[in-house]
Amino acid sequence: MSLSTTARLRTAGALLAVSAFALAGCSGSDSDSDDSAASDSGDGSTKTITIFAAASLQGPLDTVAKDFTKAHPEYEVKPIVYDGSQALATQAIDGADVDVLAFASEKSLEPVTEAGITDDSKIFATNTLEIAATPGNPKGIKTFDDLTKSGVSVVTCASEVPCGQATDKVEDATGVTLKPVSEETNVTSVVNRVAEGEADAGLVYTTDVTAAGDKLEGVDFPEADEAVNKYPVAVSTKSKDPEGAQAFEDYLLSDDGQKVLDEAGFGAP
Repeated sequence: MSLSTTARLRTAGALLAVSAFALAGCSGSDSDSDDSAASDSGDGSTKTITIFAAASLQGPLDTVAKDFTKAHPEYEVKPIVYDGSQALATQAIDGADVDVLAFASEKSLEPVTEAGITDDSKIFATNTLEIAATPGNPKGIKTFDDLTKSGVSVVTCASEVPCGQATDKVEDATGVTLKPVSEETNVTSVVNRVAEGEADAGLVYTTDVTAAGDKLEGVDFPEADEAVNKYPVAVSTKSKDPEGAQAFEDYLLSDDGQKVLDEAGFGAP
């Protein structure tokens, strides 16, 4: 065999070795990619929970969610979706992904249950209405009837949402009919309208006045007892992680969860 032939054979062997190494590297890369995909699929990783909650729960429910994930590190609670219960019910019925629903009244949850999205619920808190006046209460509002005085602008929730339904009950019980300058789709909007000076007063929950601090001045009125809202929580029948959803509901009803709600001014179930 000539020297040139030997050199050619050595060169070919080297090329084959390089090719084999490259193929092995590609094979290893694919394996790593598969392993990464398996990890991202959720096997052994943190599971997420999606919660729809009434606007009046914002604040304390964020705290409950944070405490829950500390107690159950295997779960992560996505940023809670807060809105009027009616709007949340519509989203759930339209097919939005949700694991837990926490609403401001039993009536607001009924359409969701009728649609087969929930089949069981538990009361986890209660709340009552309070008059929210601008700081200093310049209009001198002392009673529910004072909201009808000339020169007093009032904002309420629309009748479709729980705080509006509670307002309707108080009006029926007292025989006093309000003439709001605006009807909002959730209680947070009422709070903001009064806090920003766009209205003299509004009907919100006691917990909202407490949370607003010096931005609002609360006025209690005895007729509020005619419309105590009971807050239900339910696990979605379409939940992607019913065990996690149930774990959150259980935590909300536990002593730890109830303590947070009590400190925010909510009543016991």
